[in-house]
Amino acid sequence: MLIRLSAAIIALIAWVGIGIHFEALISSGSSVPGAVWTLVGYFTILTNLLVALVFTGIALSREPAERPRLIAGTALAIMLVGIVYALLLSGLAELSGGSAVANVLLHQATPVLVPLFWLAFVPKGRLGWSDPFLWTIYPLAYLVYALLRGRIEGRYAYPFIDVGANGWGTVGLTCAGIAVGFVVAGWVVVAIDRALGARGRE
Repeated sequence: MLIRLSAAIIALIAWVGIGIHFEALISSGSSVPGAVWTLVGYFTILTNLLVALVFTGIALSREPAERPRLIAGTALAIMLVGIVYALLLSGLAELSGGSAVANVLLHQATPVLVPLFWLAFVPKGRLGWSDPFLWTIYPLAYLVYALLRGRIEGRYAYPFIDVGANGWGTVGLTCAGIAVGFVVAGWVVVAIDRALGARGRE
């Protein structure tokens, strides 16, 4: 019961944050398709959508938290959202009202709550050292998509991937650093998983 309730709360936070952003775009004059297209350009929104879907599934499942690889990968991806925001994006824009609330929900709340859920409720000792490479497929696929979309539209979702402003060399180094950090963080997650799994078998 506690697992499902916790998952439901996390899913609700993600859904509400996405909904607030969507409503703000509609209020500013965007059409529904236009608002959706804008939202799916952002890693933050896509990853929180992943959180919303995964944790809605956990809340409704008869066997919650029984997909440790999926939950761990989701936790790592949403942690990337929080870390990149804190290091590279925080303070770049002044936010107020609903936008400020959504910012807290999607950049601060879910990046903390999802890893805590993984630590507290997900069975340990089931992850492998190759899993971080599997989890890296998602952010790398997003990077390719974001660069192609930015090239076509002339506007990039995030300043640090703006090739026109920064050049390919700087963008490449920044993205390579993020990718390496992501894989290393994934190995840390696996190490914690294995340590806790071994302790649980003692």
